[in-house]
Amino acid sequence: MNGWKKSGRGSKVRLVASLEAQEASVLRGLVAEVKQMLAGRVEQNPPDELAAITGIRTGPSTRPDDRVLARLLPDFTTEDADLAAGLRSLHEPELIEAKDAAASLVLDTLPETGGRIELTVDQADVWLAALNDVRLALGTALDVSEDMPDQLDPDDPRASHLGVYQWLTFVQDALVQSRMQVR
Repeated sequence: MNGWKKSGRGSKVRLVASLEAQEASVLRGLVAEVKQMLAGRVEQNPPDELAAITGIRTGPSTRPDDRVLARLLPDFTTEDADLAAGLRSLHEPELIEAKDAAASLVLDTLPETGGRIELTVDQADVWLAALNDVRLALGTALDVSEDMPDQLDPDDPRASHLGVYQWLTFVQDALVQSRMQVR
């Protein structure tokens, strides 16, 4: 990938990039993994009879045990545990739905074998959200921090994956830069 470029004018503006087959495969795999994690969280929540009657969905009131999933679905507040539990129960289903929809859009617009990607401005915004989720998940799994060097010791088990994280950072940053050119 060489980055994203703005194409067209007015309502016909598109953000365009091209991914190699291997890049598309890696990105599709990571996005699918995030979708799978979110689906697993949904499956942990037992059916709610009240939701069937009222139409108001609720989710779990407890934070996910998995640290990557907990990073994707953080507490809504840290000031009051009861309030955090209530907010999570009320809003987590919609948050998961939004994250899943963003991931689905990426999979729908990303050619399986790589190639040209052409996004509307709205689609680019959704891509940014999904890329952020993927980077957040991978960064959490790798324990990425501001103190982490750009290159890890080759014996570090995270070393081979850090390049993927850095590439995702480039893809996201390039899309942000192109998106900022559109008013």
